[in-house]
Amino acid sequence: MPRDTAPAEALLKDIFGYDAFRPGQGEIVEAVARGRNVLAIMPTGGGKSLCFQLPALMREGLTVVISPLIALMRDQVRGLREAGVAAGALTSGNTQEESDAVWDSLQSGALKLLYLAPERLASGGTQRMLAQAGVSLIAVDEAHCVSQWGHDFRPDYLRIGELRRALDVPLAAFTATADQETQEEIVTRLFDGQQPETFLRGFDRPNIHLAFLPKDQPRAQILRFAAARRGRSGIVYCGTRAKTESLSAALAQEGHPACYYHGGMEAADRRAVEERFATEDGLIVVATVAFGMGVDKPDIRWVAHADLPKSIESYYQEIGRAGRDGAPAETLTLYGPDDIRLRRSQIDEGAAPPERQAADHGRLNALLGLAEALGCRRRQLLGYFGEEAEACGNCDLCDRPPEVFDGTEAVRKALSAALRTEESFGAGHLIDILLGQVTDKVRQRGHDSLPTFGVGRDLTRSQWQAVFRQMMGRDLMRPDAARHGALVMTEAARPILRGEETISLRRDVIDRAAERRPQVKTLVSDEDAPLLSALKAKRRALAEGASLPAYMIFPDRTLIEMAEKRPATLDQMAAISGVGAKKLSSYGAEFLSVITGALEESHPQRLRAAARGAGTVYDRLMAVQADLMRGSDGIDKPLSCSAAQLAKVAQLRDPGPEDLERVLGERRFDRFGAAFLDVLAEAD
Repeated sequence: MPRDTAPAEALLKDIFGYDAFRPGQGEIVEAVARGRNVLAIMPTGGGKSLCFQLPALMREGLTVVISPLIALMRDQVRGLREAGVAAGALTSGNTQEESDAVWDSLQSGALKLLYLAPERLASGGTQRMLAQAGVSLIAVDEAHCVSQWGHDFRPDYLRIGELRRALDVPLAAFTATADQETQEEIVTRLFDGQQPETFLRGFDRPNIHLAFLPKDQPRAQILRFAAARRGRSGIVYCGTRAKTESLSAALAQEGHPACYYHGGMEAADRRAVEERFATEDGLIVVATVAFGMGVDKPDIRWVAHADLPKSIESYYQEIGRAGRDGAPAETLTLYGPDDIRLRRSQIDEGAAPPERQAADHGRLNALLGLAEALGCRRRQLLGYFGEEAEACGNCDLCDRPPEVFDGTEAVRKALSAALRTEESFGAGHLIDILLGQVTDKVRQRGHDSLPTFGVGRDLTRSQWQAVFRQMMGRDLMRPDAARHGALVMTEAARPILRGEETISLRRDVIDRAAERRPQVKTLVSDEDAPLLSALKAKRRALAEGASLPAYMIFPDRTLIEMAEKRPATLDQMAAISGVGAKKLSSYGAEFLSVITGALEESHPQRLRAAARGAGTVYDRLMAVQADLMRGSDGIDKPLSCSAAQLAKVAQLRDPGPEDLERVLGERRFDRFGAAFLDVLAEAD
């Protein structure tokens, strides 16, 4: 075990300027300094970085820090150098002069901490360099990135376990956002399944005020929130790059110092924003989630989400960038139906396996439950991470408890509509049934004769949407990816359906829904949207495999028609606009399997016939040929037509005997001609 070079308390004061550790820091520092494998789960702002920086100074040799973002590394290296610690980072954002200085320090043995992006581990040269550099400790920041089930998976993190084994040194992993499932994967991938010394320091950030609002002129909502906090540093997270730019401009027009940040900017421009934010008081950065991970700016006073985050872990991590100094900070998260639809489609269209998609839907449901909670938000947030808490008095629902009503009857009606339609439909179709709307789909499926047809006319469509959204947030219903997003009842709903339990819903959300303006028309209905997402995911996978633009597989309008018409056979698929013979042959069965759940195998010639509307005729010709293969008496020598011949015959229109004989030849015409002509006559 490497010897301690200085006591922790002395270094804490001399280097970092603190008189005492924050709660929980001291024992983590001691375990890491003594060379134990450590997993530490600490709240954002809880002082994770000090728990590996200080041991690096207490131990002989070099500490390698694996960190996911350049902004994080630059912030921490700058802070350490200001404190007189020899630290450096090798990143793609370095100038040549900066990289040369780091290499010189490595070779001279002067460097104490070296920050690396995980992508660097892919290079054999990096591993050789580390083997020669006297590494005595590996620290992994944002360790949840190793989890393929997590919200921020980084494939290059999977190499860290191999590096630990190669260097044969202790490893300390740190994260703020690891549920039990993610913790288990961290142990498996970083520690080879051997349980490290684990420290769970809680997730509560009591200084942060939590608030959610349904979207209602969201730009104006963000501008009002920022205006009330003028002169205080803040971050606004947006779902798209374009929105960061437009909202930044709107804030600037209101007199706020504001700039935007996203992954599409040049590296030098991103670095300039990072530098401004670190040094400029009162600056507002409007950004995608690429910004802020690990930024050590202690006085961010507020964080707003202009769009719903993608998971409860993402939400927790992003709001955690406020109030890292422990002083009061505020948050606001806006959400609306378009956000929920977007997040659902991102999950459904992703390349993750079904079990991970199901887990991602569960995480999104947990966030929706937090958004439409009935009581203290902090209590619900901490409950997700396995902690119990009393009402906090520092969230919008503690400030002003929402009015609730007994929603048992409405929920039972919704559940009954789902069950009576075999849990095969999304909210849009179920609401049509509840409202008694006789749409084409309702009529075609006979759902206008169900006992639940029209029983929900006491609520409007938008109010029913709010009910379904709250039911999903309470995890009473979940979208089933295998059924293209059809809502399926969970076990939690059964006591309500059986009349054994009651449930309260928020009236303010219901009433607000009644006043909401009509939504912008979407590409497809709510019911068809999950299938369209699944078709797009299939298209993307095929396009990537063939190195083609996605539209060259099928354009959007073709996928929209597939989602709306839901062809059940290749013949029906052939009738979809944009599906020609070649594409039906190349892709038809793949897309049909997305719609029907089964892969239909067909001869290529049969597919070509189907593409020209003659698939059924081809099948009947095959059946007739099978009956006459040995002649009408069943004693003749076997004779058959090729698949190409049958496809040509199937496409003939009103042929005479001579036309058919030209295709088949004399011998086959004598055997099959009359019967084939009968089939073609019936088809006409």
